Amino acid sequence: MASIRGSLTRIPPLLRNRLSSFWVPTGGITPIASEQDDPHALLIRAGFLRQAYTGIFHLLPLGLRVQEKLQDLVDHHMRSIGASKLSLSSVSSSELWQKTGRLDETSTEFLQIQDRRNSGYLLSPTHEEEITTLIKGTVKSYKDLPLRLYQIGRKYRDELRPRQGLLRTKEFLMKDLYTFDVTQEEAKKSYEDVTKAYGAFFKDLQVPYTVAAADSGNMGGNLSHEYHFLTPRGEDNVVSCTHCTYTANEEVAERDPQGLSVSTTLSIQDLGIWPTISKDRRTLVLVFFPKSSEKAREESSPDSINPRSVEKLVPNIDLSIEDPVQSWTTVNSNRPTEPQSILHIYDTRLSADITARLRLYSRTVSVDEMVARGSQGISIDLVKIKEGDACPHCSEGTLQIQRGIEVGHTFYLGTRYSEPLDAIVSTPTQSAISMQMGCHGIGISRLIGAVAAASSNSIGLRWPRAIAPFDVVIIVPMDGLGIQEDITWCYDALRTCNIKSRKPYIDPVIDDRKKHFGWKLKDADLIGYPVSILLGKAWSSDRLAEVKCPALESNDLVAAEDLVELAHLQSPELSGVHRKWLCLEKGHEEPMKSQTLRLPFKEPDTHR
Repeated sequence: MASIRGSLTRIPPLLRNRLSSFWVPTGGITPIASEQDDPHALLIRAGFLRQAYTGIFHLLPLGLRVQEKLQDLVDHHMRSIGASKLSLSSVSSSELWQKTGRLDETSTEFLQIQDRRNSGYLLSPTHEEEITTLIKGTVKSYKDLPLRLYQIGRKYRDELRPRQGLLRTKEFLMKDLYTFDVTQEEAKKSYEDVTKAYGAFFKDLQVPYTVAAADSGNMGGNLSHEYHFLTPRGEDNVVSCTHCTYTANEEVAERDPQGLSVSTTLSIQDLGIWPTISKDRRTLVLVFFPKSSEKAREESSPDSINPRSVEKLVPNIDLSIEDPVQSWTTVNSNRPTEPQSILHIYDTRLSADITARLRLYSRTVSVDEMVARGSQGISIDLVKIKEGDACPHCSEGTLQIQRGIEVGHTFYLGTRYSEPLDAIVSTPTQSAISMQMGCHGIGISRLIGAVAAASSNSIGLRWPRAIAPFDVVIIVPMDGLGIQEDITWCYDALRTCNIKSRKPYIDPVIDDRKKHFGWKLKDADLIGYPVSILLGKAWSSDRLAEVKCPALESNDLVAAEDLVELAHLQSPELSGVHRKWLCLEKGHEEPMKSQTLRLPFKEPDTHR
C-alpha cells in the first residue's frame, strides 16, 4: 500500500470534491409514496432543482453539474461535424417573425414585449429568424458555404399547461444547430452528418433511444426526425413495425392504404365527429369519420383523429382550443355581423349518400365541404394509428405504439426562412439563389428530466456516467478518524488514473458530511451515482472496499490492491467480479437492443 500511494500524483486538498463543501439541499432520504412514479419529485428531493414559478425552475449545484456535462458532450459532437459555437440574443424582433408568417394577432404561445418606443419583441422560443438575418448580412457568396453554426441558450414559450417538471416548461435550455448550404444535395448531406453526430451523442448517454420520422409542423420543410427515449412516462406516441424498421411519430405514421376505400355499409350512427376551429374563431371545422369498433359505436365515443392530418387540409386551425364548438358559438354571438362559416371534412371512406345527409346547417350558416384528399388526389388518413394495424411498408408486420419522450429533433428546412428573409448567395451559374437551411435541436434541460424519467426507479435516480454529477462517490464514516490518508489516496487514485497516457479522468466526490453512514448510503442511492465506493468496517479491518453499482444491482468487496489496479487500468483481464461492477462506460454498441455494460475507463475522448 505504501509504495502504491507513493507513486500517485497528489491532488491539492482544495481541488478535491467534498460534499461537506458542496451545497446539496436534500429533501430527506425517506421515500414518499407520491414519488413512486414521479422522477421530477426525485430530482427535487435529491437536491437537483427547485421550482421558481409555474413552468420555471432554478438549477441547484447538482443539477448544474449534470447540465454542464450535457453541454460538454454536445460541444464535442458538434465539433466532430465542423460546427462553430456562437451565442444569439434571447430577444427577437417581432417584425422578423411576421415576415416568415409565424407571428400574427392570433399567436398565443409567445412571450411578447414592447420597449418604450413601442417596438415589438418576443423572448425567442427558437432562432431561425435571427440566425437567418445574421447570415444574410454576412454571407454573400457560395464560396462561404457550407456553414454550420450552433448555440446553447435559453428559450421561452408561454406554455398553456406546464407539466412533468423539466419536460414541459416556459423557460428551457436548448442546443440549436443551423446549417446553410448552396444546393439541396449539399443540404441533405449536412442533414446526414448531423444525424450521425446525434446517433453518437445519444449512444454516449447510455439510455435506449429510437429515431422516428416526424412532422415538420410550423418549422417548415419536408424532412424531419425525432429522437425519443421510450418510456411509459412519455407524452408522445411512437409507432413502429413488429417486423421491419419502420418507425414514426404518431402524427405522421401511416397504415396500409387498402383500409381507406369507400364503405357502402355505414350509417349515420356509425360516424364520429371531431371539431376544431380556425385561428380567427370564425370557422368551425367538423371532421366526419367512421368509428372503428362496435365498442366505439356503442359508447358514442369517436376514435382519435390525427390533428396533423387535418392541419394538412386546413393549415390555419387552432389545436389549442379545448372546446371549439363553444368558442365558435361565443365569438359569433358576440360579433353577429361578421362572416361565419362551417367546414365539413369527410373521411374518404364515407359514401356520397352519407355526406349528402350531413349538411346540417346549410339553411342558416354557410357550409363548405371537402373530402380528405391531398393535392394529387391521394387519400389522407384522418384517424390515428391503432395497435395492430397493418404496416404500410411490409406485409409481415403489424404496428405497435409505445410512449416516448422527445429529446431531439432534426429538420431540413429548405428555403422556408431564407426566401422570405432574402438570405441569398451568388453562384457561378445564377446571380442569386436562396440558401438551403437545416435546423437541429436537442433539449438540454429537457434531457435532465427525460433521463430521470427513463432511468429512475422507486429507490432513486440513475445517471449514466456521461452526465452524472459525479462518476463515483466515496462514502466514509461520519468521523473518518484513522483513515483520512486512505480517503485521500482513494480519491487521488481515481482522479489521476492514467494521467500520463492522457486517458480521461474519473470525476469522484468524497461524502464526508457529518451524517451517519447508513444515511449517506441512502442519499447516494437517491442521487444516483453510477458507482459508490464504501470505506466502512471491511476497509478498516481487512482493507476491503465495498463497491456498489446500482445499474447492475451489484455489491462486491474489492481488495485495496485491486482497487488501485482498476484505477490505473494496469490489467485489461480483470477478474469476473471486478468486471461485473465496472459500469461507467459511456456507450453501448446496440443502445436499442442491448444493455451490455463494458469497461468504464475507455480510450481517450476529447470532450472529457
